[in-house]
Amino acid sequence: MSPPTSGKSKESGTARILGSGASGVAELLVFHPVDTVAKRLMSNKAKVSFSALSPIIFRDYATASLPKKLLSLFPGLGYAAGYKVSQRIYKFGGQPWFNEIITRNYKDEFSRVFGERKGKMMMQATAGSLTGIGEVVLLPLDALKIKRQVNPEAFRGRGVLRIFMEEGTTLYRGWGWTMARNAPGSFALFGASAVTKEYALGVTDYSKATWTQNFIASIAGAVASITIAAPLDTVKTRIQNANFEHKVPGLTVVRDLIRNEGPSAFFKGLTPKILVVGPKLVFSYTLAQSLIPFFGKYV
Repeated sequence: MSPPTSGKSKESGTARILGSGASGVAELLVFHPVDTVAKRLMSNKAKVSFSALSPIIFRDYATASLPKKLLSLFPGLGYAAGYKVSQRIYKFGGQPWFNEIITRNYKDEFSRVFGERKGKMMMQATAGSLTGIGEVVLLPLDALKIKRQVNPEAFRGRGVLRIFMEEGTTLYRGWGWTMARNAPGSFALFGASAVTKEYALGVTDYSKATWTQNFIASIAGAVASITIAAPLDTVKTRIQNANFEHKVPGLTVVRDLIRNEGPSAFFKGLTPKILVVGPKLVFSYTLAQSLIPFFGKYV
């Protein structure tokens, strides 16, 4: 979500939380199954063929009826809800907040180095990168969601509170790879979106972009972000989906992946993600952009 560049917020913090939170809930219900498919493809270490797709995607429900197959794509929905809603609140509300701080304190420096027009876009991208790095605080919820999607045996009937108490800091496994993925990914997301609005669409005040302009800019930003972050995302996913007691160093994952599957394996699951980028961002971004001003009228 692109904030005004004046450094002054046009929406209250409460409006941002309500609008972005509602967007996260709606996005989760629609796109959680696609995310499950992508995670299972990324976690699959064997060569993928058309005949093997069903067992990889649906696991034990590969031969079940269609309704049961579809329901099998909603594992870990509770963890996913906690993560997705928190993530959207943080991302949609946090990036504008970081951008306001940068604009208020460092606008002259950015303008001097990059020029006024490019400096504005760089501030958007930098704010996005800082937001992505800080997103590591949500890593435990992300880890639980991924394990539920691809390795439910790791839970062995334990509840979320018991897991937090027993596993502790192991839920932050892969935090360095997560930050390494999020920094360039979020930079590309908000940066490419800003570049598209500025150069392709001629929008100078990003907060006044139309629905169609937000749609186009969001697609450009998300495709750039997902593609750039894909290799590190694959490494992070494999670190997180291991059993709790099985600590796998990131460099070991990288070495084994290159040796056994080849460099192209870094981009496993990229196609499903790219295919869902358009409708997912149109849905979540537009809904957030509409609901935040709506709630801003009342709070």
